[in-house]
Amino acid sequence: MVAADTDVVVVGAGVAGLAAARALALGGRRVVVLEARDRIGGRTWTDSALGVPVDLGASWIHGIDGNPLRDLASAFGIDTVEFTVGSFQFDGRPIAWHDPAGRRLSPAAASAFVDDLHALDAALETVVAAAPPPSTYATAVDTALRALGWQGDRAARIREYTAHRSEDLCGAPVTVLDAHGLDEEHVAGDEVVFPSGYAQYAHALAEGLDVRLGSEVRSVRTTDGGVVVGLADGTTVTAADVVVTVPLGVLQAGAVTFEPPLDPEVLDAMGRLGMGVYDKVFLRFPTRFWGDDWVVRQQGSAGVDWHSWYDMSRVTGEPVLAALVGGAGARRIESLPDALVIDEGLAALRRMFGDDVPVPDGYRITRWAADPFARGSYSYLHVGASPDDHDLLGTPSGRVQLAGEATWGDDPATVHGALLSGLRAAGRLLGAEVEPISLARSVPR
Repeated sequence: MVAADTDVVVVGAGVAGLAAARALALGGRRVVVLEARDRIGGRTWTDSALGVPVDLGASWIHGIDGNPLRDLASAFGIDTVEFTVGSFQFDGRPIAWHDPAGRRLSPAAASAFVDDLHALDAALETVVAAAPPPSTYATAVDTALRALGWQGDRAARIREYTAHRSEDLCGAPVTVLDAHGLDEEHVAGDEVVFPSGYAQYAHALAEGLDVRLGSEVRSVRTTDGGVVVGLADGTTVTAADVVVTVPLGVLQAGAVTFEPPLDPEVLDAMGRLGMGVYDKVFLRFPTRFWGDDWVVRQQGSAGVDWHSWYDMSRVTGEPVLAALVGGAGARRIESLPDALVIDEGLAALRRMFGDDVPVPDGYRITRWAADPFARGSYSYLHVGASPDDHDLLGTPSGRVQLAGEATWGDDPATVHGALLSGLRAAGRLLGAEVEPISLARSVPR
Protein backbone atom coordinates (compact mmCIF):
# COMPACT_ATOMS: atom_id res chain seq x y z
CA MET A 1 0.00 0.00 0.00
CA VAL A 2 1.24 3.48 -0.89
CA ALA A 3 0.32 5.84 1.96
CA ALA A 4 1.01 9.51 1.41
CA ASP A 5 1.35 11.56 4.57
CA THR A 6 -0.21 14.60 2.96
CA ASP A 7 -2.80 17.22 3.78
CA VAL A 8 -4.82 17.18 0.55
CA VAL A 9 -5.18 14.83 -2.38
CA VAL A 10 -6.23 16.48 -5.63
CA VAL A 11 -7.68 14.08 -8.20
CA GLY A 12 -7.00 15.23 -11.75
CA ALA A 13 -4.20 17.35 -13.23
CA GLY A 14 -6.34 19.52 -15.47
CA VAL A 15 -6.48 23.27 -14.94
CA ALA A 16 -8.96 23.00 -12.05
CA GLY A 17 -6.89 20.41 -10.20
CA LEU A 18 -3.56 22.13 -10.80
CA ALA A 19 -4.96 25.53 -9.77
CA ALA A 20 -6.34 24.04 -6.55
CA ALA A 21 -3.11 22.19 -5.83
CA ARG A 22 -0.90 25.19 -6.52
CA ALA A 23 -3.02 27.48 -4.34
CA LEU A 24 -2.92 24.93 -1.51
CA ALA A 25 0.82 24.46 -1.82
CA LEU A 26 1.35 28.23 -1.80
CA GLY A 27 -0.83 28.32 1.31
CA GLY A 28 1.46 25.92 3.12
CA ARG A 29 -0.46 22.67 2.60
CA ARG A 30 1.19 19.42 1.53
CA VAL A 31 -0.52 18.28 -1.68
CA VAL A 32 -0.41 15.22 -3.92
CA VAL A 33 -2.01 15.40 -7.38
CA LEU A 34 -3.15 12.08 -8.88
CA GLU A 35 -3.60 12.01 -12.65
CA ALA A 36 -4.83 8.98 -14.61
CA ARG A 37 -3.27 10.03 -17.92
CA ASP A 38 0.37 10.01 -18.91
CA ARG A 39 0.23 13.79 -19.32
CA ILE A 40 -1.07 16.81 -17.44
CA GLY A 41 -3.63 19.28 -18.73
CA GLY A 42 -6.82 17.23 -18.86
CA ARG A 43 -9.04 18.75 -21.53
CA THR A 44 -6.33 21.26 -22.41
CA TRP A 45 -4.09 19.23 -24.70
CA THR A 46 -1.56 20.75 -27.08
CA ASP A 47 -0.22 18.38 -29.74
CA SER A 48 2.60 18.89 -32.28
CA ALA A 49 2.15 15.84 -34.50
CA LEU A 50 1.34 18.13 -37.46
CA GLY A 51 4.66 19.91 -37.09
CA VAL A 52 3.08 22.89 -35.34
CA PRO A 53 1.23 23.11 -32.02
CA VAL A 54 -2.54 22.63 -32.21
CA ASP A 55 -4.98 22.46 -29.31
CA LEU A 56 -6.96 19.23 -29.38
CA GLY A 57 -9.02 20.35 -26.40
CA ALA A 58 -9.71 23.91 -25.26
CA SER A 59 -8.46 26.59 -27.67
CA TRP A 60 -9.78 30.00 -26.65
CA ILE A 61 -9.87 32.43 -23.78
CA HIS A 62 -13.54 33.31 -24.13
CA GLY A 63 -13.75 37.01 -23.37
CA ILE A 64 -10.54 38.62 -22.14
CA ASP A 65 -12.18 41.49 -20.22
CA GLY A 66 -11.77 40.70 -16.54
CA ASN A 67 -10.70 37.15 -17.33
CA PRO A 68 -8.07 35.81 -14.89
CA LEU A 69 -6.44 33.78 -17.64
CA ARG A 70 -5.47 37.01 -19.40
CA ASP A 71 -3.47 38.27 -16.42
CA LEU A 72 -1.93 34.84 -15.89
CA ALA A 73 -0.88 34.69 -19.55
CA SER A 74 1.22 37.80 -18.99
CA ALA A 75 2.58 36.49 -15.69
CA PHE A 76 3.48 33.11 -17.21
CA GLY A 77 4.91 34.61 -20.42
CA ILE A 78 2.25 33.02 -22.65
CA ASP A 79 1.77 34.70 -26.05
CA THR A 80 -1.74 35.15 -27.47
CA VAL A 81 -3.34 35.95 -30.83
CA GLU A 82 -6.75 37.60 -31.15
CA PHE A 83 -9.27 35.28 -32.83
CA THR A 84 -12.80 36.53 -32.08
CA VAL A 85 -15.08 34.32 -34.17
CA GLY A 86 -17.49 32.69 -31.70
CA SER A 87 -21.07 31.64 -32.37
CA PHE A 88 -22.39 34.93 -31.00
CA GLN A 89 -19.75 36.96 -32.86
CA PHE A 90 -20.80 36.48 -36.46
CA ASP A 91 -19.46 39.74 -37.87
CA GLY A 92 -16.57 42.11 -37.36
CA ARG A 93 -14.02 39.52 -38.48
CA PRO A 94 -13.54 37.98 -41.97
CA ILE A 95 -16.08 35.13 -42.25
CA ALA A 96 -16.95 33.45 -45.57
CA TRP A 97 -20.57 32.27 -45.74
CA HIS A 98 -21.45 29.62 -48.32
CA ASP A 99 -24.99 28.81 -49.41
CA PRO A 100 -26.45 25.26 -49.42
CA ALA A 101 -25.06 24.70 -52.93
CA GLY A 102 -21.55 25.59 -51.79
CA ARG A 103 -21.43 29.02 -53.47
CA ARG A 104 -20.05 31.91 -51.48
CA LEU A 105 -22.72 34.40 -50.49
CA SER A 106 -22.47 37.83 -52.06
CA PRO A 107 -21.56 40.64 -49.66
CA ALA A 108 -25.17 41.82 -49.73
CA ALA A 109 -26.57 38.35 -49.01
CA ALA A 110 -24.05 37.74 -46.22
CA SER A 111 -24.89 41.11 -44.66
CA ALA A 112 -28.62 40.33 -44.80
CA PHE A 113 -28.07 36.99 -43.09
CA VAL A 114 -25.96 38.56 -40.35
CA ASP A 115 -28.66 41.20 -39.84
CA ASP A 116 -31.16 38.35 -39.38
CA LEU A 117 -28.91 36.77 -36.74
CA HIS A 118 -28.75 40.05 -34.83
CA ALA A 119 -32.53 40.41 -35.01
CA LEU A 120 -33.05 36.83 -33.87
CA ASP A 121 -30.74 37.28 -30.87
CA ALA A 122 -32.57 40.45 -29.84
CA ALA A 123 -35.90 38.62 -30.01
CA LEU A 124 -34.48 35.63 -28.13
CA GLU A 125 -33.60 37.73 -25.09
CA THR A 126 -37.29 38.38 -24.41
CA VAL A 127 -38.37 34.84 -25.27
CA VAL A 128 -35.75 33.12 -23.09
CA ALA A 129 -36.44 35.43 -20.17
CA ALA A 130 -40.09 34.36 -20.24
CA ALA A 131 -39.53 30.68 -21.08
CA PRO A 132 -41.40 28.42 -18.63
CA PRO A 133 -39.39 25.45 -17.31
CA PRO A 134 -38.70 23.03 -18.74
CA SER A 135 -38.19 24.61 -22.17
CA THR A 136 -35.56 23.86 -24.80
CA TYR A 137 -33.47 26.33 -26.75
CA ALA A 138 -35.01 24.92 -29.93
CA THR A 139 -38.49 25.87 -28.69
CA ALA A 140 -37.26 29.35 -27.78
CA VAL A 141 -35.86 29.81 -31.29
CA ASP A 142 -39.15 28.68 -32.87
CA THR A 143 -41.06 31.11 -30.66
CA ALA A 144 -38.77 33.98 -31.67
CA LEU A 145 -39.10 33.10 -35.35
CA ARG A 146 -42.90 33.16 -35.09
CA ALA A 147 -42.73 36.56 -33.44
CA LEU A 148 -40.52 37.81 -36.28
CA GLY A 149 -42.84 36.26 -38.88
CA TRP A 150 -40.02 34.46 -40.72
CA GLN A 151 -40.71 31.28 -42.67
CA GLY A 152 -39.25 29.11 -45.43
CA ASP A 153 -35.54 29.22 -46.25
CA ARG A 154 -35.03 32.34 -44.17
CA ALA A 155 -36.21 30.57 -41.03
CA ALA A 156 -34.38 27.35 -41.99
CA ARG A 157 -31.03 29.14 -42.18
CA ILE A 158 -31.61 30.63 -38.72
CA ARG A 159 -32.66 27.30 -37.19
CA GLU A 160 -29.59 25.53 -38.51
CA TYR A 161 -27.29 28.28 -37.28
CA THR A 162 -28.73 28.19 -33.77
CA ALA A 163 -28.46 24.39 -33.83
CA HIS A 164 -24.76 24.72 -34.70
CA ARG A 165 -24.42 27.31 -31.92
CA SER A 166 -25.77 24.79 -29.42
CA GLU A 167 -23.36 22.15 -30.73
CA ASP A 168 -20.41 24.56 -30.64
CA LEU A 169 -20.95 26.01 -27.20
CA CYS A 170 -22.48 23.01 -25.43
CA GLY A 171 -21.62 19.95 -27.50
CA ALA A 172 -25.32 19.05 -27.41
CA PRO A 173 -28.31 19.08 -29.77
CA VAL A 174 -30.47 22.19 -29.55
CA THR A 175 -33.45 19.95 -28.72
CA VAL A 176 -32.01 18.94 -25.30
CA LEU A 177 -30.35 22.22 -24.35
CA ASP A 178 -32.33 24.20 -21.79
CA ALA A 179 -33.70 27.53 -23.00
CA HIS A 180 -31.34 29.23 -20.53
CA GLY A 181 -28.39 27.07 -21.53
CA LEU A 182 -26.63 29.86 -23.42
CA ASP A 183 -27.36 32.71 -21.02
CA GLU A 184 -23.76 32.81 -19.82
CA GLU A 185 -22.20 32.63 -23.28
CA HIS A 186 -22.24 36.35 -24.09
CA VAL A 187 -18.63 37.05 -23.23
CA ALA A 188 -17.07 40.45 -22.61
CA GLY A 189 -14.23 41.49 -24.89
CA ASP A 190 -12.28 39.81 -27.65
CA GLU A 191 -11.23 36.17 -27.67
CA VAL A 192 -7.65 34.95 -27.97
CA VAL A 193 -5.81 31.73 -28.77
CA PHE A 194 -2.24 30.54 -28.20
CA PRO A 195 0.46 30.07 -30.86
CA SER A 196 2.32 27.70 -28.52
CA GLY A 197 -0.79 26.03 -27.12
CA TYR A 198 -3.12 26.10 -24.13
CA ALA A 199 -1.07 23.44 -22.35
CA GLN A 200 1.35 26.17 -21.31
CA TYR A 201 -1.02 26.98 -18.45
CA ALA A 202 -0.98 23.42 -17.13
CA HIS A 203 2.83 23.28 -17.21
CA ALA A 204 3.13 26.63 -15.45
CA LEU A 205 0.60 25.65 -12.79
CA ALA A 206 2.24 22.26 -12.22
CA GLU A 207 5.72 23.71 -11.64
CA GLY A 208 6.98 22.58 -8.23
CA LEU A 209 3.99 20.31 -7.47
CA ASP A 210 3.95 16.59 -6.64
CA VAL A 211 2.01 15.31 -9.67
CA ARG A 212 1.80 11.53 -10.10
CA LEU A 213 0.91 10.45 -13.63
CA GLY A 214 -0.64 7.09 -14.46
CA SER A 215 -2.57 7.16 -11.17
CA GLU A 216 -6.17 6.31 -11.99
CA VAL A 217 -8.46 6.94 -9.03
CA ARG A 218 -11.33 4.51 -8.59
CA SER A 219 -12.66 5.29 -5.09
CA VAL A 220 -12.80 7.93 -2.40
CA ARG A 221 -13.64 6.74 1.13
CA THR A 222 -14.14 9.09 4.04
CA THR A 223 -13.05 7.87 7.47
CA ASP A 224 -13.11 9.44 10.92
CA GLY A 225 -9.56 10.67 10.40
CA GLY A 226 -9.64 11.76 6.77
CA VAL A 227 -9.99 10.27 3.29
CA VAL A 228 -8.61 7.17 1.62
CA VAL A 229 -8.22 7.47 -2.15
CA GLY A 230 -8.12 4.11 -3.94
CA LEU A 231 -6.24 3.66 -7.22
CA ALA A 232 -6.80 1.21 -10.05
CA ASP A 233 -3.60 -0.67 -9.18
CA GLY A 234 -4.92 -1.47 -5.71
CA THR A 235 -2.82 1.09 -3.83
CA THR A 236 -4.19 3.93 -1.74
CA VAL A 237 -3.25 7.49 -0.81
CA THR A 238 -4.50 9.03 2.44
CA ALA A 239 -5.07 12.66 3.33
CA ALA A 240 -7.16 14.95 5.49
CA ASP A 241 -9.21 16.25 2.54
CA VAL A 242 -9.72 15.56 -1.16
CA VAL A 243 -10.61 17.73 -4.14
CA VAL A 244 -11.94 15.69 -7.07
CA THR A 245 -11.71 17.44 -10.46
CA VAL A 246 -12.53 14.64 -12.91
CA PRO A 247 -14.95 15.68 -15.70
CA LEU A 248 -18.72 15.47 -15.24
CA GLY A 249 -18.94 12.59 -17.72
CA VAL A 250 -16.58 10.50 -15.58
CA LEU A 251 -18.64 11.22 -12.47
CA GLN A 252 -21.91 10.39 -14.22
CA ALA A 253 -20.46 7.08 -15.43
CA GLY A 254 -19.66 6.08 -11.84
CA ALA A 255 -15.98 5.62 -12.67
CA VAL A 256 -15.14 7.02 -9.22
CA THR A 257 -17.13 5.68 -6.27
CA PHE A 258 -17.66 7.61 -3.05
CA GLU A 259 -18.15 6.08 0.39
CA PRO A 260 -20.30 7.41 1.92
CA PRO A 261 -22.08 8.73 -1.20
CA LEU A 262 -21.90 12.40 -2.05
CA ASP A 263 -24.64 14.55 -0.52
CA PRO A 264 -28.07 14.22 -2.19
CA GLU A 265 -28.10 17.78 -3.57
CA VAL A 266 -24.74 17.15 -5.24
CA LEU A 267 -25.93 13.87 -6.78
CA ASP A 268 -29.20 15.45 -7.93
CA ALA A 269 -27.35 18.27 -9.68
CA MET A 270 -24.99 15.74 -11.26
CA GLY A 271 -27.96 13.89 -12.71
CA ARG A 272 -29.65 16.99 -14.12
CA LEU A 273 -26.65 18.46 -15.94
CA GLY A 274 -25.53 17.18 -19.33
CA MET A 275 -22.11 16.32 -20.74
CA GLY A 276 -21.63 17.46 -24.32
CA VAL A 277 -19.26 16.27 -27.03
CA TYR A 278 -17.21 18.60 -29.21
CA ASP A 279 -14.51 17.22 -31.47
CA LYS A 280 -11.94 18.69 -33.84
CA VAL A 281 -10.58 17.57 -37.19
CA PHE A 282 -7.28 19.25 -38.08
CA LEU A 283 -6.06 18.99 -41.67
CA ARG A 284 -2.65 20.27 -42.75
CA PHE A 285 -2.46 21.06 -46.46
CA PRO A 286 0.49 21.71 -48.80
CA THR A 287 -0.94 25.17 -49.65
CA ARG A 288 -3.37 27.70 -48.19
CA PHE A 289 -6.16 27.53 -50.78
CA TRP A 290 -9.01 29.11 -48.79
CA GLY A 291 -8.03 32.77 -48.99
CA ASP A 292 -7.84 35.30 -46.18
CA ASP A 293 -11.03 34.50 -44.27
CA TRP A 294 -10.70 33.55 -40.62
CA VAL A 295 -13.67 31.18 -40.75
CA VAL A 296 -15.51 29.42 -43.58
CA ARG A 297 -19.13 28.46 -42.89
CA GLN A 298 -21.38 26.18 -44.95
CA GLN A 299 -25.17 26.50 -44.85
CA GLY A 300 -27.76 23.83 -45.61
CA SER A 301 -27.71 20.05 -45.34
CA ALA A 302 -24.12 19.86 -46.58
CA GLY A 303 -23.10 21.75 -43.46
CA VAL A 304 -24.93 19.65 -40.89
CA ASP A 305 -21.70 18.26 -39.48
CA TRP A 306 -19.14 20.20 -41.55
CA HIS A 307 -20.51 23.70 -41.10
CA SER A 308 -17.44 25.58 -39.81
CA TRP A 309 -13.76 25.58 -40.76
CA TYR A 310 -11.24 27.72 -38.89
CA ASP A 311 -8.05 29.04 -40.47
CA MET A 312 -5.39 27.97 -38.00
CA SER A 313 -2.62 29.46 -40.14
CA ARG A 314 -3.35 32.70 -38.27
CA VAL A 315 -2.04 30.90 -35.20
CA THR A 316 0.35 28.23 -36.49
CA GLY A 317 1.85 30.08 -39.45
CA GLU A 318 1.27 26.94 -41.53
CA PRO A 319 -1.67 25.90 -43.80
CA VAL A 320 -3.87 24.12 -41.24
CA LEU A 321 -7.68 24.08 -41.23
CA ALA A 322 -9.74 22.90 -38.28
CA ALA A 323 -13.32 21.66 -38.49
CA LEU A 324 -15.15 21.88 -35.16
CA VAL A 325 -17.99 19.37 -34.82
CA GLY A 326 -20.34 19.06 -31.84
CA GLY A 327 -23.36 17.19 -30.57
CA ALA A 328 -24.77 14.31 -32.57
CA GLY A 329 -22.33 15.03 -35.41
CA ALA A 330 -19.36 14.58 -33.10
CA ARG A 331 -20.73 11.32 -31.73
CA ARG A 332 -21.28 10.06 -35.29
CA ILE A 333 -17.80 11.02 -36.45
CA GLU A 334 -16.25 9.33 -33.41
CA SER A 335 -17.72 6.04 -34.68
CA LEU A 336 -15.98 6.34 -38.07
CA PRO A 337 -12.43 5.30 -38.99
CA ASP A 338 -9.99 8.12 -39.67
CA ALA A 339 -10.05 7.60 -43.44
CA LEU A 340 -13.80 8.13 -43.68
CA VAL A 341 -13.63 11.24 -41.50
CA ILE A 342 -10.98 12.73 -43.77
CA ASP A 343 -12.97 11.79 -46.89
CA GLU A 344 -16.05 13.55 -45.49
CA GLY A 345 -14.04 16.63 -44.60
CA LEU A 346 -12.46 16.81 -48.05
CA ALA A 347 -15.86 16.40 -49.73
CA ALA A 348 -17.18 19.33 -47.68
CA LEU A 349 -14.22 21.53 -48.63
CA ARG A 350 -14.40 20.56 -52.32
CA ARG A 351 -18.08 21.48 -52.35
CA MET A 352 -17.05 25.04 -51.52
CA PHE A 353 -13.62 25.35 -53.16
CA GLY A 354 -13.74 22.88 -56.06
CA ASP A 355 -12.13 19.58 -56.90
CA ASP A 356 -8.62 21.02 -56.81
CA VAL A 357 -8.59 20.95 -53.00
CA PRO A 358 -5.54 18.74 -52.34
CA VAL A 359 -5.24 15.73 -50.09
CA PRO A 360 -3.90 16.85 -46.70
CA ASP A 361 -0.30 16.17 -45.69
CA GLY A 362 -1.38 15.27 -42.16
CA TYR A 363 -4.34 15.18 -39.80
CA ARG A 364 -5.41 14.93 -36.16
CA ILE A 365 -8.90 13.81 -35.07
CA THR A 366 -10.18 13.99 -31.49
CA ARG A 367 -12.63 11.58 -29.87
CA TRP A 368 -13.48 13.06 -26.48
CA ALA A 369 -16.59 10.95 -25.85
CA ALA A 370 -14.55 7.77 -26.29
CA ASP A 371 -11.86 9.00 -23.90
CA PRO A 372 -12.42 7.09 -20.62
CA PHE A 373 -10.89 9.95 -18.62
CA ALA A 374 -13.19 12.59 -20.14
CA ARG A 375 -16.33 10.89 -21.52
CA GLY A 376 -17.23 14.12 -23.28
CA SER A 377 -15.94 17.62 -23.80
CA TYR A 378 -17.71 19.89 -21.32
CA SER A 379 -20.91 20.31 -19.35
CA TYR A 380 -24.12 21.95 -20.51
CA LEU A 381 -27.50 22.89 -19.08
CA HIS A 382 -29.73 19.96 -20.04
CA VAL A 383 -33.41 20.80 -20.36
CA GLY A 384 -34.89 20.91 -16.88
CA ALA A 385 -31.60 21.74 -15.19
CA SER A 386 -30.96 25.05 -13.46
CA PRO A 387 -27.87 27.28 -13.69
CA ASP A 388 -27.64 26.78 -9.92
CA ASP A 389 -26.95 23.08 -10.52
CA HIS A 390 -23.37 23.89 -11.52
CA ASP A 391 -22.59 25.44 -8.15
CA LEU A 392 -24.59 22.76 -6.32
CA LEU A 393 -22.30 20.18 -7.91
CA GLY A 394 -19.39 21.96 -6.26
CA THR A 395 -20.93 21.90 -2.76
CA PRO A 396 -18.63 20.11 -0.28
CA SER A 397 -19.73 16.70 1.00
CA GLY A 398 -17.82 16.56 4.27
CA ARG A 399 -14.13 16.19 3.47
CA VAL A 400 -14.88 15.73 -0.24
CA GLN A 401 -15.51 18.48 -2.74
CA LEU A 402 -15.78 18.51 -6.51
CA ALA A 403 -14.21 21.12 -8.78
CA GLY A 404 -13.95 21.62 -12.51
CA GLU A 405 -15.78 23.60 -15.19
CA ALA A 406 -19.07 21.77 -14.52
CA THR A 407 -19.08 23.07 -10.93
CA TRP A 408 -18.72 26.78 -11.79
CA GLY A 409 -22.09 28.45 -12.34
CA ASP A 410 -20.96 31.78 -13.80
CA ASP A 411 -18.91 30.40 -16.70
CA PRO A 412 -19.26 26.62 -17.05
CA ALA A 413 -17.62 24.86 -20.00
CA THR A 414 -14.67 27.28 -19.90
CA VAL A 415 -11.07 26.99 -18.78
CA HIS A 416 -11.31 30.09 -16.62
CA GLY A 417 -14.39 28.56 -14.97
CA ALA A 418 -12.34 25.45 -14.22
CA LEU A 419 -9.51 27.54 -12.80
CA LEU A 420 -11.84 29.57 -10.57
CA SER A 421 -13.57 26.44 -9.33
CA GLY A 422 -10.21 25.03 -8.28
CA LEU A 423 -9.40 28.23 -6.42
CA ARG A 424 -12.79 28.13 -4.68
CA ALA A 425 -12.07 24.61 -3.44
CA ALA A 426 -8.61 25.61 -2.27
CA GLY A 427 -9.97 28.71 -0.58
CA ARG A 428 -12.42 26.66 1.45
CA LEU A 429 -9.61 24.51 2.80
CA LEU A 430 -7.33 27.47 3.43
CA GLY A 431 -10.06 29.56 5.02
CA ALA A 432 -9.37 32.53 2.73
CA GLU A 433 -10.21 33.55 -0.83
CA VAL A 434 -7.42 32.93 -3.34
CA GLU A 435 -6.63 35.55 -5.98
CA PRO A 436 -5.83 34.01 -9.38
CA ILE A 437 -2.73 36.12 -9.96
CA SER A 438 -1.20 34.65 -6.79
CA LEU A 439 -0.67 31.42 -8.75
CA ALA A 440 2.23 33.11 -10.54
CA ARG A 441 4.32 32.84 -7.35
CA SER A 442 6.84 30.02 -7.02
CA VAL A 443 5.92 27.01 -4.90
CA PRO A 444 8.29 26.64 -1.92
CA ARG A 445 10.53 23.59 -2.20
